[in-house]
Amino acid sequence: VQLQASGGGLVQTGGSLRLACAASGRTGSMYAMGWFRQAPGKEREFVAAISWGGTKTYYSDSVKGRFTIVRDIAKNSVYLQMNSLKPEETAIYYCAARLAVSGAYYTTSHEYSYWGQGTLVTVSS
Repeated sequence: VQLQASGGGLVQTGGSLRLACAASGRTGSMYAMGWFRQAPGKEREFVAAISWGGTKTYYSDSVKGRFTIVRDIAKNSVYLQMNSLKPEETAIYYCAARLAVSGAYYTTSHEYSYWGQGTLVTVSS
């Protein structure tokens, strides 16, 4: 499975961005997906996750209520709507995927098998 993330860019504090992650390759299997981010000099951190069917989602406490993860199975894509962005959320955002049973989602990076190249989000103050 190959993942292609897009949608990053420069936004002012309080602004919004919508990231997209398109999967290609062996997409016929069930994959749970997630978003992580890595700021300069910091470790990669979990942002949001979604189960294969999209029925279950999970968010880090820092983004809960502001970010929304959704998926379009027909388009083999997952999206991250980010609202009320803060300067400290400047980072490279990565999408990730792994085979999963129905309803399962994952919140740690080592649980994922496939990673996209990342897309840079810069939030100006």
